[in-house]
Amino acid sequence: MDFTPDKPALRSWLPGFVALAAIWGSSFLFIKVGVAEMHPLHLTLYRVGAGALTLLVVLALLRDRLPRDPRVWGHLSVIAAFGVAVPFTLFGYGEQRIESLLAGIWNATTPLVVLPMAVLVFRTERLTVRNAVGLALGFAGVLVVLGVWQGVGGAHLVGQLMCFGAAACYGLAIPYQKKFVAGSKLSGLSLSTAQLVLATAQLAIVAPLVAGAPPAPTSLSLNVVAAVLVLGAIGTGLAFVINLRNIRIVGATTAAMVTYLIPVFAIVIGALVLDERLTWHQPVGALIVLLGVAVSQGLIGRRRARTARPSDPVGAGATPAAELATR
Repeated sequence: MDFTPDKPALRSWLPGFVALAAIWGSSFLFIKVGVAEMHPLHLTLYRVGAGALTLLVVLALLRDRLPRDPRVWGHLSVIAAFGVAVPFTLFGYGEQRIESLLAGIWNATTPLVVLPMAVLVFRTERLTVRNAVGLALGFAGVLVVLGVWQGVGGAHLVGQLMCFGAAACYGLAIPYQKKFVAGSKLSGLSLSTAQLVLATAQLAIVAPLVAGAPPAPTSLSLNVVAAVLVLGAIGTGLAFVINLRNIRIVGATTAAMVTYLIPVFAIVIGALVLDERLTWHQPVGALIVLLGVAVSQGLIGRRRARTARPSDPVGAGATPAAELATR
């Protein structure tokens, strides 16, 4: 339970909370539309570029500024790569091979990777019995999603592993950010804008080398252009502003629970818009994954309410790498 002076009314934050889940859940649909005509690297480049422009405008309107410390920029370049450029691209590659709603399920595994990275690599967390039980449940859910008893292989498996790899990138970026950037006095908006600017620069170098020159927007269908603009301006730009507001109203812990709704929206939207279908074990596995996440984060079986820590406010968890969505 987050500590707040007064319990905020549901109407003050719930609409934004649900809207955020819908925006991030629908991102997998727009990725699927985009990769139908674009190389995943080009899609990510245009998407991140649009998101960076959106946040630069917001930054200017709010009279905020980008970081000035070179060390902060150095750390943000790592987060931009592993929290934005690489995972966004991996989801694009993955959705060339699997359904968008299945990619949404894999996004929900992010917290399962964050915890062992935080414990073993960055040492920002301690491993408890509750954490271990949650991780075991979560990875059992991963095996159920894969349907390992049926035998796995082929392009579908490769696509799923790419999406899991994207979640693993978030699992690296989030504890890295907590260790090296979260203590900064800069606003979450400033840090996130800098991340997207850096990710755009990284992709502008890598994309032409790997995939050739990006296509001209005029060569793309209206559906794809719209998908890119929605992914960038809304899914990466506006969504951050909404998330920032949610954190300020109800705290980081409650705001982070949007993670549980994202796969629900991804599944519903993929089924309704793209007529995608899941086999029985995939949603069952997703529920087991989310149960494991809930246990590992202390949302189930905890003995006492959690109070907000100094690291919980905006700067600690509001940047794209730490939003657990994805986008």
